Amino acid sequence: MEQQYNKIMVAVDGSDEAELAFKKAVNVAKRNQAELLLAHVIDTRAFQTVSSFDNVLAEQATDMAKQTLADYEADAKRAGVENISKVIEYGAPKVMIANQIPESNQIDLIMLGATGLNAVERLFIGSVSEYVIRNADCDVLIVRTDLDNHLPEDKD
Repeated sequence: MEQQYNKIMVAVDGSDEAELAFKKAVNVAKRNQAELLLAHVIDTRAFQTVSSFDNVLAEQATDMAKQTLADYEADAKRAGVENISKVIEYGAPKVMIANQIPESNQIDLIMLGATGLNAVERLFIGSVSEYVIRNADCDVLIVRTDLDNHLPEDKD
């Protein structure tokens, strides 16, 4: 029997890496006739550096996330994905993407863009994708290439 995924989660944040993962997730969802869950995690640690927490910052982050997800949803629909859901969560992206969102949504494949962190950055802040690979209970696919399986060109 052929492996088929029923519910695919792609973590999106508007980055180029997330865009690559999204495009491949759309194709995998279409091939599997699977539901595509678009997930965005707002890292609440970013607000801890603000001396006095301002709800306006959280609202702005949420509004931006909603718009980002709406744009991705429209793109997925245009590409032919019929069953799409969206989720915005708040907290540590690593834990939310690896455990909490997949468990509460019965995800059987997580797709992520590869991070651009170098070895020193990973040592200090860690890579979300590395954490997800080590801790998720379902399959994880890290996307490094475009739809033609070519590495993206550097934009520097």
